[in-house]
Amino acid sequence: MERAELVRELKTLRKGRGLQASRLPDRIGPCLRAACGVSESDGMVPTRDKVSARLTELSLQLPEDLRLAALAAFAITPEARQPLYQERVLWAASRVDRDPRTVRRRVDEAIDQLAELALSSASENSSGRWHTASLTLALVAEESCVFEQHRVVADQDGVRSFDLAASAVEGMVLYGGTLASGKALLAAPLARGESREFAAVFPLEPQSHLVYVPRHRCEVFDLRLRLGKEGPPEVLALDGAFERDVPDPRYRGRTLQVDGAGEVHLQFRHLTPGLVYGARWADEGNSVQGGQ
Repeated sequence: MERAELVRELKTLRKGRGLQASRLPDRIGPCLRAACGVSESDGMVPTRDKVSARLTELSLQLPEDLRLAALAAFAITPEARQPLYQERVLWAASRVDRDPRTVRRRVDEAIDQLAELALSSASENSSGRWHTASLTLALVAEESCVFEQHRVVADQDGVRSFDLAASAVEGMVLYGGTLASGKALLAAPLARGESREFAAVFPLEPQSHLVYVPRHRCEVFDLRLRLGKEGPPEVLALDGAFERDVPDPRYRGRTLQVDGAGEVHLQFRHLTPGLVYGARWADEGNSVQGGQ
């Protein structure tokens, strides 16, 4: 894989609607296909999911300003899916309080670094890669605990562990393996395509928001909050936000209805790695935050 060719393909991809373009598979060159694990048989949706997940995963290693510029340039960030590249540059410029020319330079710098990271991590497959088919988090405020259930799928042979969403070190495993240093350890390694379920309960201090930051591809995230009948009158959704948006009172997600039992239910699909998904019910406070 040639670095210069990969840079050229990434610069071509950012044009027009980016990853939201129609006939997307025709716009993915051979170097980018190899870097993102896209096969010739993959259609529109698998191609978009794989390229989006891989570019976002790599961008997590970039400084925040370059990461924001890259996610906007390729139309990965939900708020930056304007039909023209120039419009996405303007959106990013407003977020970082810089002029569009500066943002365009940052996009170029981000693309150069993404290509370098893709090449340097080409041998990463030996460590065992996986993705989350489904994740459920259920917060019970009265009991000061959170239930966490995963169904993970191995993308290659030899997957033995995966990261949990909750940052708590100690918890009680219900089934699926054991805990060690914030990771779930499986009883036996998974073969490629094999899936496994894991569930645990973790103690939790009083919180004002519960969020999840995926580090790998996540297909479905189900969030349930039991805040009690005396809970907050307003709960806001965080759907594809940046981590700095979580405590920022200026960020206003959609308002959620709290039912008569003090419960809220949200579901997110096809999450973008590196972005924030969850709910906030106060402008200030601590968060439970994790990722894969």
